[in-house]
Amino acid sequence: MAELLQRLVTRQAERRPYAIALVMNDERVSYADLEETSNQLARQLRAVGCARGDRVCFLTPKSPAAIISELGILKADCVYVPLDPSSPAPRLAKIAASCEPRCVLIAGSMARLLRDTLAEANLSVAPVIGSLEATAPLTPDLKIEFSRGDLTGFSGEPLDHRNHGDDTAHILFTSGSTGAPKGVQITHDNVMRFIEWAARYFGIGQDDRVSGHPPLHFDLSTFDIYATLGAGAQLHLVPAELNLLPNKIADFIRRQELTQWFSAPSLLNYMASQDVVAQGDFPALKRLLWCGEVFPTPALRYWMKRLPHVGFTNLYGPTEATIASSYYTVPACPPHDDTPIPIGTPCDGEELLALDDNLQPAPPGEIGDLFIGGVGLSPGYWRDEQKTSEVFLDTASYGRIYKTGDLAKVGEDGLVYFLGRADSQIKSRGYRIELGETETALNALGILQECAVVAINTGGFEGATICCAYVPQPGVDQNPAALRKALSCVLPNYMLPTRWACLDHLPQNGNGKIDRRILRERFLENNQDARA
Repeated sequence: MAELLQRLVTRQAERRPYAIALVMNDERVSYADLEETSNQLARQLRAVGCARGDRVCFLTPKSPAAIISELGILKADCVYVPLDPSSPAPRLAKIAASCEPRCVLIAGSMARLLRDTLAEANLSVAPVIGSLEATAPLTPDLKIEFSRGDLTGFSGEPLDHRNHGDDTAHILFTSGSTGAPKGVQITHDNVMRFIEWAARYFGIGQDDRVSGHPPLHFDLSTFDIYATLGAGAQLHLVPAELNLLPNKIADFIRRQELTQWFSAPSLLNYMASQDVVAQGDFPALKRLLWCGEVFPTPALRYWMKRLPHVGFTNLYGPTEATIASSYYTVPACPPHDDTPIPIGTPCDGEELLALDDNLQPAPPGEIGDLFIGGVGLSPGYWRDEQKTSEVFLDTASYGRIYKTGDLAKVGEDGLVYFLGRADSQIKSRGYRIELGETETALNALGILQECAVVAINTGGFEGATICCAYVPQPGVDQNPAALRKALSCVLPNYMLPTRWACLDHLPQNGNGKIDRRILRERFLENNQDARA
């Protein structure tokens, strides 16, 4: 039987029970404690009726309790679904309605948000609710069946598992162009194949101290968690409140003596813009990895000049292909600010293809649509066969491949270069966003005559900037601040437009459609548009 993700912790607990697995603020969790508590949680979940393949959501801030949730859910043979604590209830309700969880776990001050989410989701079968706090919070209209204190009544010994490597381990919901989030199914085998390659390539070992920066609903966190636990190393969870304080992030790397940092480039770019990295800084750091969007070469040069003792690796891959599908370790500091950085070569068991409209290889140097094949491919979207069949293609020449929606070329050096998006999907601040979801939510407010959401690249640390042009209803005064406030009730902050333009009418092209090209040019030319 293929290795299951939850077995990684069991193996380390057997070998080095008192070694530290998780660190956050003043809390430290050993491998023995992590194993015991997650086993107890798994038995509790089975006791309330959770069975193989059931979905279990967890709505918790990033914390050791959240990692225990993931492991306990897997050990109960179930599928974990992380819910973003910063998202509003209407969006979380769409996720809950889609995955129909058998149980929901909460920690921190999430009870009220869960209550509102479940009221909006209107599920036919109410999920069992458990709290990972010592005692259950008192929340009207929310029945909590068990708390962390109840787990002590269950054995902490290992359980027999009924799931297999090709079973879904988790479902990660990403932005969807129709206004509904898409659930990407990822199997145990998908994750294991990547982290086995990564552990070999990067040499991750038990003496490593690895960052846990991305939020847990973001697929980059999967690498941090399971590569670290598989190696018996320490995972240092980065408190979310540090994200807007680049000097504090730098202090965190120094204080925790991290040996590996992995994040989206936007944070690294922000830290460079604030000049918080000193020459020869972070002496314990061995490798710095990024994934999720383009890392501007000027910011990369800033880092590489200051940290000559560190290895720098660009990872590329969408959620649908499990964490990353290709890699490029930058051999030396790029000589110029405009030096392109490739996404490189495929990870073991993966394949990158730049294809033309006839699914034939694009000639070297010419632009093609980027497809991915290999061991990382998701089984598809949760309960959406149509969407799955549109982008996961069964071909005679390449087998099963995924159409990323990205454009790429193969350079004269044989390396693959990312050239941008082919559709309305963007990356902003490390998040993958379908502009159509933001536009659908704006239209659903019922207070605009029409609107269009586009993105432009302004060279800022956040990546693509989301812009909205709109026509208000006649006689209705709608300013950007009011629109942003209304939209924040249904979308997380990272999906909200930051530039706005109120127009008498939206431009149209020859087909009578909104001319988004003109709108993008307008936002690029005019940096004085109203902001909120």
